Amino acid sequence: MCVPLLGPLEKSLIWKNAIPNRVGHCPIGCGFLSRKGLIVIVVVVVLVAVLMIAAILSTLDSETEVPLRSDTIPADVAKGTPATDYFKPVLHLDDWEDPVPMSGPINTAGAEDSPFITPDGNRFFFFFTPDVRVPAEKQLLDKVTGIWWSQKVGSVWTEPEKIILNDDLALDGAEFVLGDTLWFASIRAGNYGEIDIFTAQYEEGEWGNVENAGSQLNVDYDIGEFHLTADGNTIYFHTGNLGYGENMDLWTTNKVAGGWSQPVKVPDVNTDSTEGYPFLTQDGSELWYTGTSKLGYTGPAIFRCIKNGSGWDPAVEVLSNFAGECTMDSEGNLYFVHHYFSSNLTMLEADIYVAYHKSSSRSASAASIEVDPGLAIPAFGEDIQQQVSIASRYPLIASGQERR
Repeated sequence: MCVPLLGPLEKSLIWKNAIPNRVGHCPIGCGFLSRKGLIVIVVVVVLVAVLMIAAILSTLDSETEVPLRSDTIPADVAKGTPATDYFKPVLHLDDWEDPVPMSGPINTAGAEDSPFITPDGNRFFFFFTPDVRVPAEKQLLDKVTGIWWSQKVGSVWTEPEKIILNDDLALDGAEFVLGDTLWFASIRAGNYGEIDIFTAQYEEGEWGNVENAGSQLNVDYDIGEFHLTADGNTIYFHTGNLGYGENMDLWTTNKVAGGWSQPVKVPDVNTDSTEGYPFLTQDGSELWYTGTSKLGYTGPAIFRCIKNGSGWDPAVEVLSNFAGECTMDSEGNLYFVHHYFSSNLTMLEADIYVAYHKSSSRSASAASIEVDPGLAIPAFGEDIQQQVSIASRYPLIASGQERR
């Protein structure tokens, strides 16, 4: 939620790359730096300075005019397609159609990351930034980087709109929606830490009533990207400030009187590798997460665990090759972020992909119209610093706003 990115999955683009460990996805991918690392300190200082300047400038211009996404994508950025993809997503289970780029107006030559679809399949949220080469402190100023959403009218997705969640400058991402409540992470003035979790409410056609989720989640537990159960009583999240080492783990905390319970690790799931960016099905029977491929593929992969009593069956790798930060509607259609990389592992851009469940109303015929094979376009760009070591370690190196 990021790099997303990740989601490179939740995601990194760079907010996943901006603050990998929160001193407290990682802004969509990342190798995780030391909590006291010099890079983190420098980035934090720069971001704080930018936020202070931005707060002053925003008083001079209270009306924020959001540019069109297409107008902010640099001319030297070309659209990635399956035809130009060196690391096409690989599906390992027969329950889904082969993954394809999401149809409609969602994907651009910029980076779409950290997807979330509501269970009814009618509202779609994602993180967008126009150029993966741009660092987070500049994304703060571009007026377009942040959370966007689209609504389905009939069978067609509307043109995405940016969700404005602050009068001043902020870098928002890692979104999750439960009913009419939007949970998200944000870099903004007044935070407890560098990246805090907030909530916003959807009322009368607008997102507003933004509130910080509080010091318990943002300071005491310092949660990373997360997913709430359907009843809102349990949060699954990847490692925050709980004595972790190099790799991410998954934890849960339950709603109790006055706040949230002491987090505990998810049983049977965590390994000595990476488990992050959780997604839970509506009925709670399946836990999905992003981790390092165990089948030898490059970059992050998507795993599924089936509920077994009070624990979970062994994880199964479902999608590989720079696939991460999955989300799913009630029909089982699997949406995720896929990052395009060059042959030398330079990140190019990110798109939202979907693998339609074969039992869903959108399988087969819908999947067949997702990709125009005539759109073969050369690869482009160069990611700011993600190379082989990060790509193989984990995750979503890319676009979006990612916590930890």
